[in-house]
Amino acid sequence: MTRSDRSPHGGELPSGVARIAVDLLGGDGAPAVVVDGALRACSADPDLHLVLVGPREAAGEVIGALADEDRGRVSVIPVDSAVGMADSPLRHIRRESTVRAAAEAVYMGRADAMVSAGSSGAAVAASAHVLGRLRGVRRPGLAARVPTPRGAVLLVDVGATLDATMLELVQHAVLGTAYAAVGLGIARPRVGLLSIGSEPGKGDRLRRAVSIALSDVPLPAGGRYIGLVEGFDVPRGGPADVVVTDGFTGNVLLKGIEGAISVSSDHEAAAVLLGVAGDVVVCHGAANGDQVAGGIALAARLHRERITPAVAGLADDLLTELSSAGGLTIRDALGERS
Repeated sequence: MTRSDRSPHGGELPSGVARIAVDLLGGDGAPAVVVDGALRACSADPDLHLVLVGPREAAGEVIGALADEDRGRVSVIPVDSAVGMADSPLRHIRRESTVRAAAEAVYMGRADAMVSAGSSGAAVAASAHVLGRLRGVRRPGLAARVPTPRGAVLLVDVGATLDATMLELVQHAVLGTAYAAVGLGIARPRVGLLSIGSEPGKGDRLRRAVSIALSDVPLPAGGRYIGLVEGFDVPRGGPADVVVTDGFTGNVLLKGIEGAISVSSDHEAAAVLLGVAGDVVVCHGAANGDQVAGGIALAARLHRERITPAVAGLADDLLTELSSAGGLTIRDALGERS
């Protein structure tokens, strides 16, 4: 029997049920905003089961607001401490916290996926430490769907790997391409690398080297590298379906876009963590209740459609080959001599 076949209370689970561990203390407005989001998610999805990770009082607000027949869809893992936005994720990753307990719930089979709107660094660190990384992955990347007039653009990374290396950017391109194909339904995804201009050779040494490397890498799902793209190509869409950058630049760009289109009902405040062995969704710290509910719905979809295993299947061989080769260096890509 697989771990998704049993409910948190024992017994068989109906087909289509998704059990989502929710970090009640994650986010600027936690726990109130997360409680609101959990209730909205429950109301929208009758096959959703929630594993609430946080103080009993906050969990009790969710349970108390549900109809009697829906209270069996909720279980609680009582945890009173969280990793704050100003805390060092790596320093606090081994102590008890809501985000670590949520990851452990997935690892132990009590939940199928997890959602946190708390510190992105803590969510990434906890997920990588507890769930482990996919084979060959050096560091995970956060992928956010940006709605545009020409269809969705997947921006990766948006905050997981701030100081990405050449190998990590190439691996994120591989993971992003696979996710765009299976998660967004994009045939033969077009991949661009964010830079300060679209002309060949634009950008710093890292960007120029990565561009050369991506020109030679056979991307999964028929993906193809189309070259450099600029910041305005992300919110307006067009040349690329997947835009790759480091987590620092991607986070700055995404927050700028979020501020500009915050009035849009199509705006999503959730990102999928690519490269870990589990389904993890990280919401924006300023997400409202509706956006937290959207993150929970996204996590349920990842589980039900088995998107993470599909991404791993498409990317596994290439990720392992890239990691084991160990020959991706900026100097070699640019043809420089020591």
